[in-house]
Amino acid sequence: MAGFAGFDTAFYPGDGQMAWLKANTNLVWCSYYLAPAPSHRDTTWMGTRATLVAQGWGIAPVYLGQQTTGPGSHNVTPAQGQADGGNAADLMDADGFPAGSTVFLDLENGPPMNPAQSGYVAAWCDALAARNYQPGIYCSHSLADAVAALRPDARIWAFKVPTIAPNPVAGTTFPAPDPSGSGYAEAVAWQRGQNCQLSLPGAPTATMTVDLDVATTADPGAP
Repeated sequence: MAGFAGFDTAFYPGDGQMAWLKANTNLVWCSYYLAPAPSHRDTTWMGTRATLVAQGWGIAPVYLGQQTTGPGSHNVTPAQGQADGGNAADLMDADGFPAGSTVFLDLENGPPMNPAQSGYVAAWCDALAARNYQPGIYCSHSLADAVAALRPDARIWAFKVPTIAPNPVAGTTFPAPDPSGSGYAEAVAWQRGQNCQLSLPGAPTATMTVDLDVATTADPGAP
């Protein structure tokens, strides 16, 4: 079954660019970085929800919390997971997301999921659910089984990409295969391209680097 094409970029492209993309490509949903978060301080997405909804975009809220490797904050404990889950819910409330919306906790590491991270992720999911939001996890396809075993109700946005090097992607119609192609059969979304360099003649910004995604619905964060 075909999916719905979307994209992910850390910084808000601007109202004009988003309107152009909606009108001239097959992209129908986008990530939405909740901030300030422990590992993402830029707040340019915040406050744009009403504009995006008016333009017809589906939205996948992302919370870049504590990390076990690489850049970002590394306070990976259950207590911090509880605090960060509450913080994610506060940010969702502030931007007017409805109860039941899915929020994706961004985990940048591959397997294994160590005990400290398991405690953090479980506490984050539980704190978010207590605030009437649906927990989701963005993670490697090879970490998805461990996440699902930890919290079976968490929705999985899996990443599996052929390269992390910058790579040109031509055109304005992007493939949208079923997210099960990520390697995790129950994935609700799949990041299938990273550092994709788009060429968009006629757009307010003619070149744009994004991660390309696909989801089972046109609005992965909707209740």
